[in-house]
Amino acid sequence: MSDTATDTAATDAETPILSVTEAALEKVLEIRDGEDDAENTGLRVMVIGTRGVEFDYDLSLETISEADADAAVYEVGGGLTVIIPADSVDDMRGSTLDIPSNPMQGGLVIRNPNRPPVLDASEVELSGTLPEKVQQLLDLSINPALAAHGGFASLVKVEEDSIVHVLMGGGCQGCSMSAMTLSEGIKTSIMDAIPEVTEVIDATDHSAGENPFYT
Repeated sequence: MSDTATDTAATDAETPILSVTEAALEKVLEIRDGEDDAENTGLRVMVIGTRGVEFDYDLSLETISEADADAAVYEVGGGLTVIIPADSVDDMRGSTLDIPSNPMQGGLVIRNPNRPPVLDASEVELSGTLPEKVQQLLDLSINPALAAHGGFASLVKVEEDSIVHVLMGGGCQGCSMSAMTLSEGIKTSIMDAIPEVTEVIDATDHSAGENPFYT
């Protein structure tokens, strides 16, 4: 193994899988302490799939002694044991469990620097109605690529069973490159992957963009 590969592996090993903020820790401990065997109860966090350009998670309380042998089990401040199943470790490394920044929003949030792998449009298996196929293609292939520039594309509607209207947002709204991205990238991807689509229309109000990636 080269020195570079060794250094990278060492850095990965030193990076916490999931950190917990004080605010989130307080909330989790409050729930955990209501369990019958609180001292032997940990917080299990695992990736269960993807939702657009983000991972989808499941958080639950689990008996520490019953955790899988290959799971990452460690204690964070305040006496909370965190359990991360082995197949979620790489996808979650460097994440932080926190409370939402919006005080009106309840629950917990996971701020994860990692993103699901980007699939080539030809690798995405599409099924269902035409709108469902377009949405699947956006979620699995197009939006993960746009996320690198802080942008996304969403389906507005399907007209006459063949004309797709797409809205671009985030860093793509107001971006001088976004019209080209739509015509040369998104449009081509949609029409190649879904032959029944005859036209892709940009429904974006680009004059309203406030933070384009390209100017």
